[in-house]
Amino acid sequence: MRFSTTIRPLTCALLAAAVLSGCAFTPAYERPATPNPAAFKELQGWAPAAPADALERGPWWNLFSDPVLDGLVRQVEVNNQNVAAAVAAYSQARALVAEQRASLFPTVTLTGGANRNGSGGGGGGSGNNGNSNGNGRTSNSYRLNIGSSWEPDVWGRLRAGVSAAQANAQASGADLASARLSAQGELAADYFSLRSVDAQRALLATTIEGYRRVLKITQNRFDVGIVPHSDVYQAQTQLASAQSDDLTLARQRAQFEHAIAVLIGKAPADFALASAEWKVTVPDVPVGVPSALLERRPDIAASERAVAAANAQIGIVRSAYFPQIGLTASYGPSASAIGDLFKASSVAWALGLSATETLFNGGANRAAVQGANAAREQAVARYRQTVLTAFADVEDQLAATRVLAQQQELQRQASEAADKVEEQVLNRYKAGQVSYSEVVQAQVTALNARRALVQTQGNRQTTAVALIQALGGGWHADQLTAQE
Repeated sequence: MRFSTTIRPLTCALLAAAVLSGCAFTPAYERPATPNPAAFKELQGWAPAAPADALERGPWWNLFSDPVLDGLVRQVEVNNQNVAAAVAAYSQARALVAEQRASLFPTVTLTGGANRNGSGGGGGGSGNNGNSNGNGRTSNSYRLNIGSSWEPDVWGRLRAGVSAAQANAQASGADLASARLSAQGELAADYFSLRSVDAQRALLATTIEGYRRVLKITQNRFDVGIVPHSDVYQAQTQLASAQSDDLTLARQRAQFEHAIAVLIGKAPADFALASAEWKVTVPDVPVGVPSALLERRPDIAASERAVAAANAQIGIVRSAYFPQIGLTASYGPSASAIGDLFKASSVAWALGLSATETLFNGGANRAAVQGANAAREQAVARYRQTVLTAFADVEDQLAATRVLAQQQELQRQASEAADKVEEQVLNRYKAGQVSYSEVVQAQVTALNARRALVQTQGNRQTTAVALIQALGGGWHADQLTAQE
């Protein structure tokens, strides 16, 4: 009965702490308002025909129907070191959430110890229970104790810490998605650029072979005195220039190949990508409405979660105005002999309640609250800037997509016309009707038109990749909740 009477005040304190734990000083969180246009400006007069859910049916790169690209992009998830670093950072953030949650529960410890104490000097043999029979005296003591301490979350500080850690972990998860999407998009862009270079080299190979034939014809005509030696020099210059251009493209291809190797986590010396037929597939990318970006771009989600973490931090610093309450308990025996540790008479227990309140710290608490509020406003501004940048990114890619589609058709017409001019001028030169300088001009114009068409086709593919990235690549913010 005496034991119950002793702990009754502490029980009341525990009940009071449980009631007060509903108190919290963290502001109610609401996602900051952002500009929300009804539609993208650059979609006016043009819209893709793809179904709206095309990006969510599977890996976005499947839209390009290229099995080589598919195999390369899948290696990014496994081998890319930037993605690996982001995965590790996300794992660390989730571990910090678990660590923060642990602070809500009591800490239980088990301690034990043995001491031997003595006084005086001299000494013969030791007697029973460690007592010496000389001029000195020694004694032994043993103890075994189970202790517990708990800080009840009266003012919501610990729960705010958990909320902040969760928001930071979700932001880290969004950063992981951003790193993965960035690496995948960069690889796809490098791959299509490499294929565009391959196509240009194929054009140059055909052109160089034609220049060799023309040089031979010109040399034969010079040998019989029909044309001057300058025509031969011009033909040689034309051939050498084309061969030099091919070497420049070979260097560019090597750079793209090396970049792809790094993106899939391989040394460039251990990776080679063979030339292959280029499938110029430009998918219709579903765009949707601007408000969808708030849920589909991982960088926006990360920025918004940073606002939530800053909001929770306000509650943490506000709680410093109020006492910090702690509860402790211990139970365990102590005795002068190990055998006596397990006797009931050796058991001792203790319960404690403590409260610590800061009476004066020169306004440090007020400054901390002001700093937390300012940090939240900073996070809000960054979030809104991220949203505006995302809108502009999509608008840029939509404009580029529309213009490049129009340019490709015009350049196709220009290339076909230039090919006909080249053929006619060459025939007239063989007939002696025009000078060789006109042949050179027609050949240069035709080659430039062909290469411009190929480059535009490659640009359309890389722009489609950039648009998919700007739209979030099929990612959705709900994945952050699913990961928790």
